Amino acid sequence: MSVDDNAHAPVGRAPVVKPRADATVEEDGRFVLRVRLPLPDSARPRLLLQLRPKKGQSEETGRVVALEPAGPDEWRAVLETAPALAEGRWDAYVLGAPGEERTPLLPGLRDLRTLVSGGGDGRSTPLAVRIPYATKDGRLAVRTWLRASHAEAGRIVFSGRSMTVRARLFGPRLGEGAAALLYRRGREAAVRQTPLRAEGDQAFTFTVDYPDLLAEPGATDAAAAIWDVYVRPAAGAPRIRLARLLDDVADRKAVFVYPAATLGGVTARPYYTVDNDLSVEVAPTATG
Repeated sequence: MSVDDNAHAPVGRAPVVKPRADATVEEDGRFVLRVRLPLPDSARPRLLLQLRPKKGQSEETGRVVALEPAGPDEWRAVLETAPALAEGRWDAYVLGAPGEERTPLLPGLRDLRTLVSGGGDGRSTPLAVRIPYATKDGRLAVRTWLRASHAEAGRIVFSGRSMTVRARLFGPRLGEGAAALLYRRGREAAVRQTPLRAEGDQAFTFTVDYPDLLAEPGATDAAAAIWDVYVRPAAGAPRIRLARLLDDVADRKAVFVYPAATLGGVTARPYYTVDNDLSVEVAPTATG
């Protein structure tokens, strides 16, 4: 039986109750869930947000929040901004009586208007981001990031064999020697850098010339490389991964698809990783 289909339960067996939740992110950053679940008001269901463990690891204690009656067959939970959720993906469940199995929440309406504008005006660090989304198997989850410092990617402008990125820094201040650093994945020592141009209020731009990312002549893997983009706020400062987190898109890799530039036998194009970090892919030119 699919996770959102009660219509085909076996004859004589009560259909499994599958709660569905509408999610709203409010102006102050609070996260509100309204769960449609037919239970008597005397019941005491709870919301469980369970951090999805990394491969090979076991689950740790999740975040449990009380569900309060909010109308006929409706319950409400409020997830306050503090304490912040750890970075990762949190699956949403309903907990009933002690000993009962948890029930996955299905996604309903998601009101994310407060996140759409992005930009992060007025946000302080550490930066805590929470975006509710529907998983591939049709369940409700929350994507979270928690960053002590952050470089937020914005608009990318293309000009032939280069790209210019507009971004904004949260946390440390821009100073002398600020630069964008591109590290070749798998070769930590292989790095390219380009200076940042400050634009006020922690905003900046930088330009990446794609030919600078081609491997040295004669290298056996000259036609394929991934370059991860970082920002160094000032000379000697720790590097910060450039990412785009401050809007309503939980997984942008397949959503933001940028044009590729052809450089002889290879192409170069920026893309967002599964963690919404910005990288540049250099790959062999496809042949017909």
